[in-house]
Amino acid sequence: MSATSYIERYQSIANELPGYNLPWLNAVRQLASGSFEATGFPSPREEEWKYTNVTALEKKLFAPSSISTPSTIDKEWLETHVLADTWTLVMVDGYFDSKLSDLVGLTDKVIATGIAEALQSHPDRVKALLGTTLEKESHGFLAFNTAYFSDGAFIEIPANVKLQKPLQILHISTRNEALANTRSLVGLGRNAEAKLIETFIGLPNISYLTAAVTEIHLAENAVLDHYKLQVETDKAYHFGGVYVKQDKTSHFYQHNLSFGGLLARNEIHAELATAAECEMNGLFLAKNRQHVDNHTLIHHVEPHGISRETYRGVLADRARGVFQGRIVVHPQAQKTSAEMNNRNLLLSEDAEIDAKPQLEILADDVKCSHGVAVGQLAAESIFYLVSRGVDRETAKNMLTFAFANEMVEKIGLDSLRNKVQDHLLNIFPQTGIRRDWL
Repeated sequence: MSATSYIERYQSIANELPGYNLPWLNAVRQLASGSFEATGFPSPREEEWKYTNVTALEKKLFAPSSISTPSTIDKEWLETHVLADTWTLVMVDGYFDSKLSDLVGLTDKVIATGIAEALQSHPDRVKALLGTTLEKESHGFLAFNTAYFSDGAFIEIPANVKLQKPLQILHISTRNEALANTRSLVGLGRNAEAKLIETFIGLPNISYLTAAVTEIHLAENAVLDHYKLQVETDKAYHFGGVYVKQDKTSHFYQHNLSFGGLLARNEIHAELATAAECEMNGLFLAKNRQHVDNHTLIHHVEPHGISRETYRGVLADRARGVFQGRIVVHPQAQKTSAEMNNRNLLLSEDAEIDAKPQLEILADDVKCSHGVAVGQLAAESIFYLVSRGVDRETAKNMLTFAFANEMVEKIGLDSLRNKVQDHLLNIFPQTGIRRDWL
């Protein structure tokens, strides 16, 4: 796909991008820009993108937002999306907003700010993290993001620090036909522990593009619980990539919750060193003509790693879902234990799911398995509820909610779990379930 129009548009803001005065970063950006110019956005001709067509992005030409024209955000509306008892970093149209953020009480040992600010105050620390998880990654969205990211979050938690409250990065889009292009860097030192929530929202009835890449590095024995909640508008386009590099005996627990957007692509990739542990849980819901593509990749590169992956999808109307899960066990990764499971529920004859679980095992002393299931609500389960006085439509919705809620119950944060359950009740409003029953 041609990238000429985007290249021309974004060349004009090159001197406004963060770190423009740093030669090393300019070199990184120029290399990425050349790669994007050569390849464009991903095409269905590429194997990893065969089920998702993003040609609409070229036709619409989403414009970069400018930090010089800040948007006014209703504080009451904002508060409905801020989770209780968290520290919050707010990104508005791709830029960190310190006035809307709340980091009061966060220890001085932790750096939590926008990446533009970090490039001024801690450029060497940014340089040490930027791109380190993407060494084996390559496609047009990543090149585009690297070349033109406007801001993002920079979070560094030093060794032995355990955060007492979660950190929430709240990404907000407010402008029609605009782009929020962010790169976030997260580093946890040895034995550090934290919980991080990334929330993606937009003002109603606007069309925009979110391109958000998060790089995470976990040092030895570090523990991170990462949650991604994507509830963008019905006209939004979303590309979100989370890329993790785990040192030995580190733990990464990830929950990917994707409910919004006209077209959404979620990538969750991890690389595990010796005895590292990774758990990925995902739930995606789509209706009308929504398209949701989930792509996971786990590299076991050293021995004794453990990975567990469970994804569920619920698709209604003419929606289309994609689950591509791949586990690669490298030759030296003996004693690996890996499991992958994907279950999908189709609520209409026109809904569609493309499920492609993959195991690539290059070691001989491992324990690996995968499974996938696609189906509709069981007739006997509907009959059981109807025979006990529940009307047929409510019975279907109760079973649908229960199928999705099993994944929601895995969320360890009460405030986030309640928020996600509210979204479920809004998506399936005729469930016959009262909020106070949960």
